[in-house]
Formats: sequence, C-alpha cells, structure tokens
Amino acid sequence: MTGIEQNKELRIAIEASLKAGDAIMQVYNTEFDVELKDDKSPLTIADKNANDIINSFLKPTDIPIISEENKQTNYSKRKSWSACWIVDPVDGTKEFIKQNGEFTVNIALVDNGKPRLGVIYVPAIKVLYFGDVPNNKAFKVRLSEHNTAFEDILNQLEPLQPKARTSVLEVVGSRSHMNDETLAFVHQLEKEGNQVAIVSKGSSLKFCLVAEGNADIYPRFAPTMEWDTAAGQAICNAVGVEVISKETEQPLAYNKENLLNPWFIVS
Repeated sequence: MTGIEQNKELRIAIEASLKAGDAIMQVYNTEFDVELKDDKSPLTIADKNANDIINSFLKPTDIPIISEENKQTNYSKRKSWSACWIVDPVDGTKEFIKQNGEFTVNIALVDNGKPRLGVIYVPAIKVLYFGDVPNNKAFKVRLSEHNTAFEDILNQLEPLQPKARTSVLEVVGSRSHMNDETLAFVHQLEKEGNQVAIVSKGSSLKFCLVAEGNADIYPRFAPTMEWDTAAGQAICNAVGVEVISKETEQPLAYNKENLLNPWFIVS
C-alpha cells in the first residue's frame, strides 16, 4: 500500500473536501444570490455552507484553522502555532458564479510554514487530487459520487507525475489574470528560443496541471492569498515541483503575518 491509509489528517481532509463538495453542488444547481465582501470579492451560500462543513471536520483535530471564510486570528497568537490548517472552501468563486466547473475545495496542513499535505477537490467533475509531502506521493482519483468511502478512494489512485520536457513549453495562464507582467514573462521565454503554448484553467487547478504533467510552468504575477495556494503547493511539492517566491527566491511560506502571497512561479 501507499502509507496513505495510515495518515489520519489526510483522511480527515479528504472526507471534509468531499462533504463540502457535495454541499457546494447542491447550491450550484440552484438559483443562488451573490454578496460582495469588504474587499469586493464575491461570496455565495456555497462558500458559507462548505466552510461550516470543513470546520466541523477539522476542529476536532485541535489544530488551528486559517480559512478564507473564518474570522482571522491575530498574528500575535498565530505566530506561536507550529501547525495549522489552511482552507479555501470554494477556490474560484468567480468560476462558480460563471458555472464553468473550474472551482475547487482546498484544504492544506502546514508545519512551521511548510505544506505537509494538501487536498484539492473539483466537485463539478468529481475529481480529487491530494499530496503527502513527507512521503513524496501525490494522486488523482476520479470518483463516481461525492460520498465515496475513503477505502474505495484508496483502490482508485492514479499517481501524479510531472511531464518530461518537450519541444513545446506549456505555460499555465489564467482565464481572468493574464496581465502585462505574465505576458512579458511569456515573451521572455520565447526570446530564449522556447516554443510556448498557453494552457488555461481556473482556481487551484493550475497547480494540478503542472503536478500531473499537463503543463510545464505556472507563473502567477497577481495577488493570491495563502488559502489559494497551500493545498496546490503541497500537491506540487509531493512530486518534486517547486513553488518559488519571486520576492525571496525561496518556497512560498505560510502562516505569515500578512496572509497575502508574493508573486511566484510553479515549475
């Protein structure tokens, strides 16, 4: 076996993500209202319902939680945390509202600022990704239903493997965020003699594209928060893909005083 079956926290995160995904799809298939938060980002009842479900799974672990939809704990208290969960109940709320299916549930466990495990669930297509960093293992699972038992998930694992370099450099570009800095980065790759193809995906699926070998590099030169990236970074790190800050030239760190990420490159 993979060793995954003994990983209690990973099991909890997977089960939480599936239950949350089920609740999200119950809203997705109805007429739903959209609120605007203080930062003008959209919020739906799906975000709130998923967050409540995920909290109900994670709180019994006694590991503190940073979630986009929770009231944030002050850094004076957070800085003493050796481990914490980092959660985005619906990553890609804009994609959810557009009903294009490219939204995810993100749950990560972080130790001393470094991702230890990450789960990304794509409820619209019932595809689950997860990574176990200490054991260098990451998998994709195609489910037939949201309430698939953990034991059944273990029987359907497809190992993730980044792609070998080919003549075409596949660069992940966002449907919503292809800004001047990203275009300049792509032009620089072309000037260096690379034939570049742009691959588009929403939400944290951009990390999954690189981890599963459907893209080579994902540059993100636009704002993201820690909950947007922690699960994706864990899945990438588990298969040897780095997520490097443009500011520090080091891997992205978590539970920082400011939960806003610097620009980064996944490759």
